[in-house]
Amino acid sequence: MKSFVRWTSMAIVLLTLSAFGNFASADTAGSGSEKQKAILVTGASTGIGRKIAEVLADKGFLVYAGARKQSDLDDLNKIHNIKAIRLDVTDQAEINAAVATVKAGGLGLYGLVNNAGVFSGGPMIEVPVSELQWLMDVNVYGVYRVTQAFAPMLIESKGRITTVGSIAGTLSGKYSGLYSMSKHAIEAYTDSLAKELEMLDVQVSVIEPGNYDSKIGESARDRLLEKEIAKEHSYFAEDMKKWLDEPWSRSQYKEPDEVAEAAVDVFTSDKPLRRYMVVPEEREAGWTIDKQIEELVQLNQWQAYSYTREQLIEKLDKALAAQKK
Repeated sequence: MKSFVRWTSMAIVLLTLSAFGNFASADTAGSGSEKQKAILVTGASTGIGRKIAEVLADKGFLVYAGARKQSDLDDLNKIHNIKAIRLDVTDQAEINAAVATVKAGGLGLYGLVNNAGVFSGGPMIEVPVSELQWLMDVNVYGVYRVTQAFAPMLIESKGRITTVGSIAGTLSGKYSGLYSMSKHAIEAYTDSLAKELEMLDVQVSVIEPGNYDSKIGESARDRLLEKEIAKEHSYFAEDMKKWLDEPWSRSQYKEPDEVAEAAVDVFTSDKPLRRYMVVPEEREAGWTIDKQIEELVQLNQWQAYSYTREQLIEKLDKALAAQKK
């Protein structure tokens, strides 16, 4: 009987320690007794946002995962270290409610990942202005609204902000101009915001993915068909029909694990980068770098103060050296 009592007592102690261990891991980020850091990820229901939320949570951060649909919120709430939060980045009332929720959580806010985004496209001389307004409202104004709303908390924590842009912020092609406009805007937004917030010890970056698996393509095609962007009277009707008949699923691309790794670096590195270009293959890196060089040459071509090849190489060497510091 005594041995049974001792065994029972030991079992209770072990269960208590185990429960405490689980509780402790939920309240700490990384190691030791350091207070857990909280990060908000917008557009976390699927794709890149979902992967970033899951990986950051696995690294010990408390992740506030923004989503719009109740089914997505329910799924996210099942993941350890994730607290789902209803958040439509075009709805100021929902943004304000999200701020109140994060404040009530008691951990403050160390990081923000502006990930929510949509795609729309088509001929730029024909797509209605209303479609461009819808896209900008999510991809640009949504980033602006959310960052502005959470800025006081991020300044208080001397935290970090990153936005998921795209290599489309550099590259632009047929029928993708609307989307590229929005992602190019994020490039300018990042640079200006970084200069302003460095005075307040908040670090700002942008993650620029190439082609990874996500739901954005299928959702975009459904919307373009619903809005009848490819009209029969269009100058581009035949070509647009072919474009819309192409596979829009992105399931052939890699999972966005590398994009999530970039987000981890943003929030754990002593010196996070301003830009993280993350592509699944060398070809996409080549496209992007070649385009930047092409624009450099074009800027240098017709002006009173053009640089020689040797002077341009000297500038490149100087920029490369600065990145090593």
